[in-house]
Order: sequence, then structure tokens, then C-alpha cells
Amino acid sequence: MRVVVLGAGVVGVTTAWYLAEAGHEVTVVDRQSEAGRETSFANGGQISAGHAEPWARPDALPKLLKWLGSEDAPMLFRPRVSLAQWEWGVRFLLECLPGRFERNTRELAGLALYSRDSLSALRERTGIEYQSSRRGILHFCSDERDFEALARHAEAMRQLGVVRNVKSAAECITLEPALESSRVRIAGGVHTPQDESGDAFEFTQGLARLAQARGVSFLYETSVQAIEFAGDRVTGVTARGPGAARIEGDAYVVAMGSYSPLLCGPLGVRVPVYPLKGYSITIALTPEQSTLAPTVSLTDEDCKIVISRLGTRLRGAGTAELGGYDTEVNPVRCNAIVERVRQLFPLLAPFDEVTPWAGLRPATPNNVPLIGGTRFQNLYLNTGHGTLGWTLACGSGRALADIISGRRPEIGFEFQ
Repeated sequence: MRVVVLGAGVVGVTTAWYLAEAGHEVTVVDRQSEAGRETSFANGGQISAGHAEPWARPDALPKLLKWLGSEDAPMLFRPRVSLAQWEWGVRFLLECLPGRFERNTRELAGLALYSRDSLSALRERTGIEYQSSRRGILHFCSDERDFEALARHAEAMRQLGVVRNVKSAAECITLEPALESSRVRIAGGVHTPQDESGDAFEFTQGLARLAQARGVSFLYETSVQAIEFAGDRVTGVTARGPGAARIEGDAYVVAMGSYSPLLCGPLGVRVPVYPLKGYSITIALTPEQSTLAPTVSLTDEDCKIVISRLGTRLRGAGTAELGGYDTEVNPVRCNAIVERVRQLFPLLAPFDEVTPWAGLRPATPNNVPLIGGTRFQNLYLNTGHGTLGWTLACGSGRALADIISGRRPEIGFEFQ
């Protein structure tokens, strides 16, 4: 079967890989000059199956109210004259109800564990390199009540098969000695030893090369304009660029992240995805700083910032900004990440070279991705992964390849 995958981010490329493995003839279309140039480019670098949880949770509303009006808040709402934005916001609040939170957590945890196993098998088969660190992820906080909540939730997640080890403040520092000089008080934390970190862009680039070697075609610098259809079937894709003016296949996958609803809307296919703008900073480490920088991937629960070591670089990333499709870097929000890293690791300061970045995470209101079919017999979705794109990519791609191939996915998940 000829399958056209729209989007060459980490989700689109993993989908293409598993489709090629299943024996399909695959073409990937992307407007950028190479794979992974948008949301996958400079994310937090975590593959956090042990912490795959929804942002929509019962304690979200009080926190949002506390952060209201603060330009450097972990989550910021910028009102727009946009029905899609307000509708997404209302649905997000509904998904914070305890029963929905529990259901969404089960869905995400199951998919995340399946995806982690799929990535492990892929790595073993291909030998793909992406500056991987497999020392787990440590979540820590400074407030005793937050630490108690982390510990309680760790027990609940164990019931879903997630390994979370509660750590005292001293144990956190033993696990990551770079925290010993922190100016931020550490009350305790939770360590997920089976999680890992690495460079998502490097992974996406490497897998794209491996996919090409298997016969997958990549049409770069080719912007998708519209999806054409007749009756209940898609007949082709119109595009602009050097790749092709019209692209045809037997099946089509929309893996265009935040832009998926813009492409699918004219077809009458509802895609409840809205962009959550996230920021990152990448610090180039000197040889001396490299000996002092953390080597365990960290999540600061107070500020919702993740920190990952990528060889001779340190990546800090986080925050969520609900404000449309603007990708301009806001220096206030990036500076807040820099300042927090400086507080946590004062021995690393000053930072000589800091590279800021912003990207759009494709988020559904319940944070559960949209994977599966649509009202068109040959049009499929693989989008809406929010902050967990890399974490869920391999499992999502593998499951969708099974669906397109007429097989039942190995995982129990609420597919489209």
C-alpha cells in the first residue's frame, strides 16, 4: 500500500518507520528542509513514560488562578479572539474532573509504557544514537506538601505498572550530586529509573536516515495546501514546493502537530488540538562546567521545568503558553528558565552561550493523543501528543501502522 505521511517531526518519522517495516511504500511530506525542524527540534529531551500524566488534573485550576497575570508563570493563558482557543480552554477545565483525570492517566500510562518498550526494541535493532542517558528522571520539589502529594501519586501510578521510587532530599542529592550546591531547598522527589533522556532532534534525524535506507521517500520544502477527497475517500494532497504539486497514495496520515486541525477542518474532520507554546534554552558547557553539570535528567515540579544533559550541552525547557500560533521567543519566559537553572546549579554560572528557542506543542484538552481513523476510509490521524511527543512517538507510530495494515494493535487504547 502507498501511504503518504504529512509531517516529518518525531511522530511523523516514527510512523513512517513502522509503516515501512510493515511493508508499505511510504512518502513523507514536510515544509522544512529536513526532519525534526519544528516542535521536535529543541524540546526538553525527556522520554518520560514514568511521568506521562495529563496537565488537566484536579489541582490545575487553583494553580492557574495563582499564576494568572504572571508573565513568567509555568502556564500562561493569552486570550485571543478565537473560538478554538476558548472551546479548548473550557474542555480542558472539564477534563480536570477527578474521574476524567483518572481515565486519561490510565490511557497515557499504558501508551507511554508501550512506547518505551517499542523504542527500546527499535534501538536494539538499529543501534540508533541520540546522546541517550538511561539513568532515569528525577522529579523534585521544595514544598513538603507537594512532596507528600508526589509520594501519594507514586503509589497510585504503581498500580498502573509505573515504577516510581520516592526519594528523600538526601537521596535526591546522592542520585544527582550537582544538586548539593542548589540555592533551592529540596524537600524530596520521585525517581523513575526506567525513563531516559536524549536529543529528540538527533533521534528524529537518525530515524529519518534509517527510514530512507529502507526506501521511505522524503519530500522536504514541500508545504501541504489541502487534502482532496471524493465521497468517503481522500484522493490526493495538493502541495507547493520542489517536491510535487499533487501527491497521491492509498492511505494518508496527518501528523502535522498543531497544524493538523487547520488542514483537517475544511474536510469536516474535527481535530480538537490547540498549540501550547513551550520554551527551551540550551547552554553550551565549557570543559570545567561539564564536570559540574547534572547528568541525571531532572524535573523541577515548582516551576514545571525539565533539565537534560545532552553531551556538552545542558537543555532547560518548560512552561506552556496558550496564545495561538505565534512562535516568537519571549525573552521574559526564556530568562525565567535561565534564572532557575542558575539557582539550581550556581557553580555553573556564568553561562557564556545560551540559545533560546520556542515551539508549539499540539495539545488536546485531555492531553491524550488522537490516533486512528476518521470519517474518511483512508485518512488517519497521529497528532495531539502535547508535551509527550517523543515519549509517545514510537508507540503511536507502531500502533497506527498496525491499524493501517489491518491488524489489531497490541495495546489497549481508545483509538479513533
